[in-house]
Amino acid sequence: MTAVSPEAKVLYEKRGEVAYITLNRPDAKNAIDLEMHERLSLIWADFRDDDSVRVALLTGNGDAFCAGADLKTHLPLWVGADADLPRRKVTDGFGGITRGLHRIRKPIVAAVNGWALAGGFEIALACDIRIASENAQFGSFEVRRGLHPMDGGIVRLVNMCGLSTAMDIILTGNPFDAEQAQRWQLVSRVVPHDQLIAEAEATVASILRNDRVAVESAKDTALEVIGRRIDDALAVEALLGYSVVASNPTVKQRLNTFYERTDEGRVSGV
Repeated sequence: MTAVSPEAKVLYEKRGEVAYITLNRPDAKNAIDLEMHERLSLIWADFRDDDSVRVALLTGNGDAFCAGADLKTHLPLWVGADADLPRRKVTDGFGGITRGLHRIRKPIVAAVNGWALAGGFEIALACDIRIASENAQFGSFEVRRGLHPMDGGIVRLVNMCGLSTAMDIILTGNPFDAEQAQRWQLVSRVVPHDQLIAEAEATVASILRNDRVAVESAKDTALEVIGRRIDDALAVEALLGYSVVASNPTVKQRLNTFYERTDEGRVSGV
């Protein structure tokens, strides 16, 4: 899959080892209609399967990251749907990565440039690292519409910030800014708006300097241990970690550069 015209609702471009994905309905606050949803699913599958790219950077065009689902196109499917719809939706996450494609092993970095609401908030939560503009605003507004989050918003919030904070976000439906999101550990850092993409790209560059097998195994391990008993989680971590040591051919080479103090990007004194 290659880059598409600037008029497309989702822009997808591969620059070296990085896939740039931009939600591109700025007049609709990047709300995701059915066409966008289907295209995003194809894009994430392509990113997963293309060995030439290692990291994805997701952002929105305009003053919003994503305002959630375009209800004009989604609601007709939900209202009066047959009883089998929930079963069909289990493997069809919103915007591709909230469910179904949520176990892509490659890192995904979100540059949250503005409003991330409802399903758009859930898409941001499904990314591995979130960096927020000082202009970013977040909210789980579903309860205002007679719904509640159904694409990872409850599960991921409980895992990320704990039950009490998750309840505050989900049950009140109140918006909150980037600084509060950082205090609640929902974003890694908050930066001036005009530095957002540069900061996200610097994060991507930090990931790319590391060993690919190790990075992907580390992400996979982190997702695998969520919700497990401590003994089981420790066993999974050891099993997957030592499998990398035993099978990754670059380990010896990278250790040698460390011992010889020639490894690129090394921390002073380490």
